[in-house]
Amino acid sequence: MADHIVTDNQISDTDLKLDKLARDVLNLSRNTLIVNLRFMDEALSRLTPAAREGSLSTDGEHLFYDARFVLRRYMSERELPVRDYLHTVLHCVLRHNFEATPMEARYWNLACDMAAENIVSELNLKSVAAARQAAQKEELAIMKSKVGQLTAEKIYHQLRSEKLPPEEIERLSALFMADDHGLWYDEEASPSESKEEGETDAPEEQKNPENQENSDEQEKSPQEEEEKTPQEEEGSRQQSKPQTEKDTSREEIEAAWKEIAEHMQVDMETFSKARGDTSANLLQNLRAVNRRKYDYTTFLQKFSVMGEAMKINDDEFDYIFYTYGLKLYEKMPLIEPLEYKEEKRIREFVIAIDTSGSVQGEMVQKFIEKTYNILKQSESFFKKINLHIIQCDAEIQEDAKITSQEELDEYIKNLKLRGFGGTDFRPVFNYVEELRKEKEFTDLKGLIYFTDGDGTFPKQMPDYQTAFVFLENGNEPPQVPPWAVSLVLQANEI
Repeated sequence: MADHIVTDNQISDTDLKLDKLARDVLNLSRNTLIVNLRFMDEALSRLTPAAREGSLSTDGEHLFYDARFVLRRYMSERELPVRDYLHTVLHCVLRHNFEATPMEARYWNLACDMAAENIVSELNLKSVAAARQAAQKEELAIMKSKVGQLTAEKIYHQLRSEKLPPEEIERLSALFMADDHGLWYDEEASPSESKEEGETDAPEEQKNPENQENSDEQEKSPQEEEEKTPQEEEGSRQQSKPQTEKDTSREEIEAAWKEIAEHMQVDMETFSKARGDTSANLLQNLRAVNRRKYDYTTFLQKFSVMGEAMKINDDEFDYIFYTYGLKLYEKMPLIEPLEYKEEKRIREFVIAIDTSGSVQGEMVQKFIEKTYNILKQSESFFKKINLHIIQCDAEIQEDAKITSQEELDEYIKNLKLRGFGGTDFRPVFNYVEELRKEKEFTDLKGLIYFTDGDGTFPKQMPDYQTAFVFLENGNEPPQVPPWAVSLVLQANEI
């Protein structure tokens, strides 16, 4: 058996020549892309090539390649390695491989590939044109009619809602796949473990775009793991790191790609505007991924005021005197715990709802229910509250005053939207000022305006916190006044 072991010094000349040719193809692919996409030069030069059996993959730091796979792709279509290189780099730029939220791998892998291939095609470069583009175009047109802007997140939620059968996922994966996503997932949470109970694994083609020709090579015994070429050693070291070191490295790599994506967005919005529509989809994806994401619960908690609540104040309670009294006088403590404690709780608040014709009633109701559920938490409400829910299009349509959880329950139960005219934000601010003059509010600290953004903003800054919450619709949200906070929520976050 030992006679068949290949040592580092026994690499065949053929393997060395194939590896050199593959690296030449990859270098040529990278240089071709840099010449045509100057705003991506930093991203395209970020990955270090490293040989690894399988197909094409990345950990965000290396571009792992199988020499035979690369050369077969080149012989099939000379443009394919260039397209594959750009496809893989786009995953890193858009941070598909760093998604923190647990995803069902079979849908997430396909969604990321569809988003990447759509961008590659829309760049309209002759050097990345491939025969499969025509078939891809039909599928992407169908998906775009359903979700609008083709980002990985939107495609993922659409695919997941459709619950496609395994054979359909397999067909689409073969059409859009260009690389292996295995390195995206931690060993503790492999792609096959991300599926729902009773569902099948991700399609086998995900492991290798060329019909799983090298699948047997990817699963190795412990003895075979020791039989690596020098080029493969670099790839194996990336997977054999301790968990703590890997986590730290992953955070650093993600931060580097985040910075690269931000630089690309600035460049495309300024110096590279001449590309026009050919890079519009890439720019939209960059804006989406670079946009700061908020947790709505945390966001809402910022609009809180200090108030007195009936609760033991553990910070000011002296346990020594308390227990000493119980011991000395039996059940007679020397000090009682303080009953009152200053806590941040929402007391006076305004929720303004844009009920213009362009805002969907279903989303409005979901937003109110979402906000209500956050407010209803015990740590978010005073015993008595003063909450105004104002419906407004071009003028005030309704003002519902809520002073207790019971009233809020009743309002949600019987909610009816009114208006559906034009959009003007100013009437709400004017109305709130009238309420303040009438002493309806004693210490108003926050107003959240749920809208599509298509309206007139007030010019004068109010003396309370204001936030405009937009529903993601594929377009860049409007520029809010400097005194207001802008928050964009996905439909699935409401």
